[in-house]
Amino acid sequence: MQKLKEKYQKEVIPQMREKFGYKNDMAVPRIKKVVLNSSFGKEVVGKSASEREKIQNLIMQDLSLIAGQKTNLVKSKKSIAGFKLREGLEIAAVVTLRKDRMWSFL
Repeated sequence: MQKLKEKYQKEVIPQMREKFGYKNDMAVPRIKKVVLNSSFGKEVVGKSASEREKIQNLIMQDLSLIAGQKTNLVKSKKSIAGFKLREGLEIAAVVTLRKDRMWSFL
């Protein structure tokens, strides 16, 4: 974790300042967050509530193991009849990593 962050601060920032002519370290682009997401997609469409919940829990467990952090469920914002999607239906799982967890994941 610290190796990548130190390398970025000691090697990458000075090289980018020189190459692109940034006058300040804070002007150099940096990584703020890493977002991992997985859509439930066609696996949950047309399934009963209990089957859908089982699939969601499996995907959420996998994402939690990968990220080391709890996942959040994303609900649909509007209904789309062609995709059999209803408003408020849980359609994806998302994990946002920031700061130390982001660097250790990278």
